Amino acid sequence: MFYRLITLVGGLIFVIVLFALIWFFCKQFLLRHGVKEQVSERATELATWTFAGVAIGLVFAVLGAFILGPWAFYRTLRGHDAPVSEGAAIWWGFGIVTLSLGITAAGFLGFLKLVGAY
Repeated sequence: MFYRLITLVGGLIFVIVLFALIWFFCKQFLLRHGVKEQVSERATELATWTFAGVAIGLVFAVLGAFILGPWAFYRTLRGHDAPVSEGAAIWWGFGIVTLSLGITAAGFLGFLKLVGAY
């Protein structure tokens, strides 16, 4: 029972880490593309919608996260005046989702191994 609780708490922590990684990469994306005003607020909005797309995509099928996450990133980015083409926005969204999920998954698998659940 104790390991289940640790795994549940660890899982919740890794959900927070996933959002933080998406937010960080979105902020770096905006800074790289010359957005200077309200970067944190814009990154939060971009990360929130991207995270929502990833979460919904993970519910339907794991591959859905790699479709809905970049799509949500692209749709939200269109509302910001970032000087980036539509194709580049989709690829950046895909990269942000892939890198964030990869880092989080690797960390969570390491955590599960550490507690003996894997």
